[in-house]
Amino acid sequence: MLLPTDPIRWPLEAIWQAVEQSLPGFTCEVLPTVDSTNTELMRRFKAGQLEPTLLVAEQQSAGRGRLGRQWHSQRGDSLMFSLGLPLAPIDWSGLSLAIGVSLADSLDAANAPDQCIALKWPNDMWLVTKQNHVIQERKLGGILVETATFDGQRYVVIGVGINVRAVEFAAQGSTAVQPGCLQDLQSDADVASTLLRVLAPLVQTVQAFEQFGFAPFQARFARRDVLAGRDVALSEGTNGQAHGVTESGALLVHTLAGMKEITSSEVSVRPC
Repeated sequence: MLLPTDPIRWPLEAIWQAVEQSLPGFTCEVLPTVDSTNTELMRRFKAGQLEPTLLVAEQQSAGRGRLGRQWHSQRGDSLMFSLGLPLAPIDWSGLSLAIGVSLADSLDAANAPDQCIALKWPNDMWLVTKQNHVIQERKLGGILVETATFDGQRYVVIGVGINVRAVEFAAQGSTAVQPGCLQDLQSDADVASTLLRVLAPLVQTVQAFEQFGFAPFQARFARRDVLAGRDVALSEGTNGQAHGVTESGALLVHTLAGMKEITSSEVSVRPC
């Protein structure tokens, strides 16, 4: 059990050695506390820092998720990091899905029949447990992708939050998904070892996406797609049934008006 005064032994040297060859100029840094790792990397980019950078926070005071939702965590409970780098894909569509595939594949190597990491379009990881014919779904983590352009250079910041230890849950209504944690899947997991497992494959995924787009990841996403075949409700009021994603990462929803491709970042999707 990590005490508040215990140091977290982050494997930054091992991460740098695994990544620097494919990302020249790569640096990695841990901050004891910051408002948001995504916000901090965006500040640095706007100040002229273009180098590929991994920024890890032991605590965040204003962590953000999609649509401005807050991400709260105590030190050692969740892995919170952002990866910033110049990126120039032909199409940005589906990047968060490809990142989700990479993270889930890195963390779910056991392939246990009764428990797995599933992906909810467009940026959530869920821990799905099957026991005595009962299925329990809990949110394991989330992804926040932000981009900016400065002096003709496009920069992407990929924020990741993963619950590693059990966290308290404050009820947010009947549709809220309770949090799960990685230790439910792997009892010896901690934030430092989790970062080491996911970072190098994540860099490889981002570079593959830059060259080939989302299409090579489509089948891998489909194997973990928690919405496929389920009735869903869109935040703009439409209901329908989810039918997977396209080669560009758009969610297919069959509605009364026919099949719709959902691509807007302003649309929230939840199972009915």
